[in-house]
Formats: sequence, C-alpha cells, structure tokens
Amino acid sequence: MQINGAHVLVTGANRGLGRQFVLSLLHRGAGRVYATARRPELIDVPGVVPLRLDITDPASVAAAAAAAPDVKIVINNAGISTGANLITGDLNTIRREMDTHFYGTLNVIRAFAPQLADGAILNVLSAISWLAFDGAGAYHAAKAAEWALTNSVRLELAHQRTLVTGLHLGAADTDMMAWYTGSKSAPETVVAAALDGIEAHRPEVLADDWSRQVKAWLSEDPHVIYREAAAALTA
Repeated sequence: MQINGAHVLVTGANRGLGRQFVLSLLHRGAGRVYATARRPELIDVPGVVPLRLDITDPASVAAAAAAAPDVKIVINNAGISTGANLITGDLNTIRREMDTHFYGTLNVIRAFAPQLADGAILNVLSAISWLAFDGAGAYHAAKAAEWALTNSVRLELAHQRTLVTGLHLGAADTDMMAWYTGSKSAPETVVAAALDGIEAHRPEVLADDWSRQVKAWLSEDPHVIYREAAAALTA
C-alpha cells in the first residue's frame, strides 16, 4: 500500500491529528484527499475535497461513501473526550463516547469496506485503550472497544486483503490535549509513524514511548501496571 497516488478519506479532518493527516497525505502525494467533518466549512486546507460527515449518523456515513467511491484508504480519526467516569458520569455522555469511538468507527468501516479490497483502514486508538485513568472512564471503555473492533474487522476483512492498522499514542500536542501539561508528541511525528505503518503493512503502530511502555505492561499484574503508571506520570 502506497500513499503516493492513493485516494484517502480522513474523518475529523478539521483540527488536530485529522488536519495533520490531511496535510501529511498531501505532502506524500496522495491522489485525492477527502477531508470530512460535521462542519466541513471549518476545513481550511486547500487542495482537498471537503465532505460533511457525522460518523454517528448512518445516513451521513452512507452519503459520504456514495460521494467518495474511489477511496482506497480510510483513516478513522474522529473522536471526542468528555471526561466522564463510568460510575458518576452522565449515562448519555458515556453513550456518546461509545457511539463515537465504537459504533461511529464501525459505521464508517461497514460503509466503505466493499471498496477497500487491497486497500487499508487506519483506526486512531490510544494508549488509554489499555490503561484506565480517573476522569477518563468512558474514553477508556470506548477506546478499548475500538481496539477490539480493530482486531475483529482485521480478521473479517482478511479475505479481501484489506490492511487494518491500529494507531496507539499517548498525548499529542493538539487542542484536545491543551489542558495536559506533561510530555506531548508533535502531531506530524505521530502522523508520520501512522502513514509509515500503512506503507509497511503493519497491523499496529505504537507512535511514542508511552504507548510502547503501556503495551509492554499488559502482561503484568494490574497492581504492577497502575503502580508503574502512577510513578511514570509523576516522575
């Protein structure tokens, strides 16, 4: 799978990592880039095809798939972070996280899968797919579900040779993480790792040291994982 010449669709392309995906795809010579958002008028990158897309609305997803029948790479970047916990958080807010990260991503994959034979899907996941934090219970649960979704659709689409790649990262220097004062990766570094992973046909990309560390902790006892995570974050 080569980026150069490929027709690519990016969800949540109006800001943050989504906007950086669009810029990097153009820089690498993508043939056509469909930049999607719920408000496409906010997309400010020239040379793209802006499309309205709300990934939680099946009709909107179907319309986008009909408008972009030549897409061979889909980058599922759209997401939200509400700060809701599971016990004390509003249930509608928790459902909105799941509707976005799990059902929304699945909506897009189901709509575009028929045209992605010998193509690729990249799902933007998180180190929080594997590690819970107080204040991010809903996000953790939704991203864990999206990780499982990624692994499942990879198997289901193997017969048509569709690459399905999961991108895991810690904090990136975007407006969504503006509140975070710890170490953050530059968006262009994260996106470069993701696109290199697609071209190398990799099923998983760990974009930074934090995601690599959290993945390495998965075989440990949960007491060890959360003790080490707390120590790392306060170091």
